[in-house]
Amino acid sequence: MFKLFQKTPVISTKDLADKLEQSITLLDVRTPEEYRRGHIAKAVNYPLNKINRYQGKEKEVYVICQSGMRSKQAAKILKQKGYEATNVQGGMNRWQGPTRGGK
Repeated sequence: MFKLFQKTPVISTKDLADKLEQSITLLDVRTPEEYRRGHIAKAVNYPLNKINRYQGKEKEVYVICQSGMRSKQAAKILKQKGYEATNVQGGMNRWQGPTRGGK
């Protein structure tokens, strides 16, 4: 079966908060400046313009940005590379949990 038009899986920020209790890979695809202003502690900054170079060992990744649009693009690119990428719906705009600034 051809999977070109497969929908990107999504997760709510509330469900993401529960997932963070486990060992997951969360990629923040915002710019380094946006990331420094405030990010989820477990998130690794991997800007959208570099996502095609991503080479993580884990197959399952969660992707977040500010609103959910860039992370959706990033998830599509990661899926083409063979990752099981899940987009965080609403991004940091909807995130209610703690954030940290800086790198």
